[in-house]
Amino acid sequence: MLNQTYPYYLANEAVAANTDLEVTDKFSGEVATRVAMADAAAIDKAIGFAVDALPALRAFPPFKRQAVLEHCVKRFRERYDELALALCIEAGKPINDSKGEVTRLIDTFKVAAEEAVRIDGEIVNLEISPRAKGYHGYVKRVPIGPCSFISPFNFPLNLTAHKVAPAIAAGVPFVLKPASRTPVGALIMGEILAETDLPKGAFSILPAHRDGADLFTTDERFKLLSFTGSPAVGWELKKKAGKKKVILELGGNAAAIVDGDQGGKLDYVVDRLAFGAFYQSGQSCIGVQRILVHASLYDALREKLIAKTKSLVMGDPKDEKTFVGPMISESESKRLAGWMESAVQAGAQIIAGGKVEGAMFEATLLEGVKRDTGLYRKEAFGPVAILERFADFDEALAAVNDSDFGLQAGVFTDSLAHAHRAWDELEVGGVVINDVPSFRVDNMPYGGVKESGLGREGVRYAIEDMTELRLMVMRETW
Repeated sequence: MLNQTYPYYLANEAVAANTDLEVTDKFSGEVATRVAMADAAAIDKAIGFAVDALPALRAFPPFKRQAVLEHCVKRFRERYDELALALCIEAGKPINDSKGEVTRLIDTFKVAAEEAVRIDGEIVNLEISPRAKGYHGYVKRVPIGPCSFISPFNFPLNLTAHKVAPAIAAGVPFVLKPASRTPVGALIMGEILAETDLPKGAFSILPAHRDGADLFTTDERFKLLSFTGSPAVGWELKKKAGKKKVILELGGNAAAIVDGDQGGKLDYVVDRLAFGAFYQSGQSCIGVQRILVHASLYDALREKLIAKTKSLVMGDPKDEKTFVGPMISESESKRLAGWMESAVQAGAQIIAGGKVEGAMFEATLLEGVKRDTGLYRKEAFGPVAILERFADFDEALAAVNDSDFGLQAGVFTDSLAHAHRAWDELEVGGVVINDVPSFRVDNMPYGGVKESGLGREGVRYAIEDMTELRLMVMRETW
């Protein structure tokens, strides 16, 4: 079970300032633990400590950064079950998905440990004309400065890791605001980081209410803001961020195309579609929301997908048989239920699921959803998927692009030409061939276009954002 209380971390040290933040068990609705909440004064102190820590971190050599990350990997493995249970309780994530996220947390820190010692520069040939004869150019990467991180509730371990691990590898101090609904995993991460010899002020982890955390966005001492969350919040933060670099990993309404040559593989395709649409109650920005199926396969896939959807077990996330647990809150469940009802009133049909009780939302499949409805155009962020048919592959590509979002897309096809056309034409950050858009490995570049955000995560790519290029020009003779 969870501890009765958790401190926050200010300049590497645990501070039991209060127990103001109640964290609930998302299945039972009962208070599971209480967490210290930072006020504006604590956030201001953390930023000051981060500024002061920058010289020490610049002098903290790569092999020591690697050792810190390797220590984290070791301790995450030792506390694997504790981390998984905490995630299951605070996020309502089914225990099997929770264990999978802890595994990815470990993967992300392992990759960062490897990258910490290979942040290389380059030699630039400047002798491009007679006037530059004897001049040589050298480029290295240096830490950008203190960074502000704001992480979301849906992957409170691994999406936090995708900010923290690259920061340690790059040698930048950071102040992290974890989601107030799911802060425990990040605080356990802070407890483990506090065991290391990172310079004082290298990190602070401060749960805070959104309306009291403006400094994370507006303070000019931060040189980078990395935010993962909703588009509405993300773009508003960008407006307020001033001159600092901003990385936004926002939402999506991801689509998966099933090409007409997949008739012999429907069982595999259906299993992956059901996973992509309904794992962790659909609360993933790359969860499968729109499924486009070639007309020749539509009826057969529809029948199989309905059966698969109905077979998914909904219930207590602590039960290993559970596939669909609660949504993060009853208000989110009600919001999605309202979108679903509006789609039905506009002519859509619910062909599987549709029952809603409190925060529990049954895995649900619809067809006939109009493209101008909220359920089609917005990010559902819940266990709802939409089936539609297409006759021509280019028609399917156009349908995927008919979206304000562009995070990832999946394409099931045996045609190399179709795979490359999708890669060329789809307006997304990533195209996954023969799997769902929900697929992610933690060293790959990850991020979107349009309303889905700016920049890329993935450890090496995040390190590039957290560092700046510094040039030295040397004249050989004078």
